Amino acid sequence: MAETRIVVEHREHLWWLLAEASQLEHGIMCQYLYAAFSLKAGTEEGVTAEQLEAIGRWRTAVVDIAIQEMLHLALVSNLMSAIGAAPTFTRSNFPRASEYFPPGVQLKLLPFCEDSLTHFLYLERPEGMERADAAGFVPTAPPPLPVATDEDFPRGQDFATVGHLYRGIADGLRHLAGRLGERGLFVGPARAQATPEVFQWPDLIAVTDLASAVAAVEEIVEQGEGARGEWQTAHYGRFLRVYEEHAAMCAADPDFQPARPVLPAFSSQPFDVAEPQALISDPTTKSVADMFNMGYEVLLQTLTRYFTHTDETPEQLATLVSTAFGLMTGVLRPLGNSLTALPVGPEHPGRTTGPTFQMYYQMGNFTPWREAAWTLLEERVRLLSDRCTALAEGHPAARAMASAAAAATRLADGLRGRESGVR
Repeated sequence: MAETRIVVEHREHLWWLLAEASQLEHGIMCQYLYAAFSLKAGTEEGVTAEQLEAIGRWRTAVVDIAIQEMLHLALVSNLMSAIGAAPTFTRSNFPRASEYFPPGVQLKLLPFCEDSLTHFLYLERPEGMERADAAGFVPTAPPPLPVATDEDFPRGQDFATVGHLYRGIADGLRHLAGRLGERGLFVGPARAQATPEVFQWPDLIAVTDLASAVAAVEEIVEQGEGARGEWQTAHYGRFLRVYEEHAAMCAADPDFQPARPVLPAFSSQPFDVAEPQALISDPTTKSVADMFNMGYEVLLQTLTRYFTHTDETPEQLATLVSTAFGLMTGVLRPLGNSLTALPVGPEHPGRTTGPTFQMYYQMGNFTPWREAAWTLLEERVRLLSDRCTALAEGHPAARAMASAAAAATRLADGLRGRESGVR
């Protein structure tokens, strides 16, 4: 079946598509992290030493791919900044069916299992490859009508694969650069770009012209589905190897369960999901979930400030980046690992929960004034530290809570020490 042509006739079409790509990369990344957090961590959980070694390889592979999805999110943010749009890190809650994305693109939190690996392969499949999604992922609406070239307002467009979306974006960049001129299209300041030096990501590309913009898109496509069909080392090929090894080990031992019995349970009913979701009723588990979600919230706020900064100095920009990575490794990692070992509640016997990356509101941006924005960031990280400290004593996840509290304290101190710097 011929793919629908993605139409980009003016900047707002492109802006819409990049915002959609941002939400898609963000949601896919969360799915991968949820699956990685669900994996068992020791032989006391009913796996052999050989099986545990394989689980370790799978965890490393899935986390590495999730990190590359973070890189893709940064590349999309650079593309948005380059054309004069403000990057955004808000997104819809899980599960996400066919409302914002095309009907064939659906997102849901799943533990590491055959279904989740099938779903990941479907999302990462190269253009032109036929592959079915996992059971339960059924389109609930027809595809959107094609966008006409004379439509003044952007709206959702159909795309069969993630690569299809990005190739439409690349074609749109070329078309608009030809019509508006490169200087007319790439109006964002160069200092708004995330650079490989600051993020310590060699593959991160600062977007300042058509060549760098197309290179950024190609980087995303090549890492995901592979370049020109060479997908063995891309996300698709890496997931396929994990899928095949997992299938072989399950065939050898039908009782093999590499993941904990996680259920995507929320602290409260997600504000933007109509269908009732499982809720955490165990109070100790809920407290860890709340702290994870607070850490995730302030991580997104920190990234938002970096990508929409105003007069920050290079030192302050480096502090924002180190704060973001510190939240990921010092707060989200220990709390996320502990969540998958904690019970949901008596309504779901034998089930543990996991990090649902819950959004409690449609996140906006800060005031453009630097000192006010940094004050709010430091205030929220300090609250996270205080809450984790208060909850740590006697808590089933005391070690994770204490570790998160210490990390948050260091990060809050770093923000306070930098917030009043003068450019």
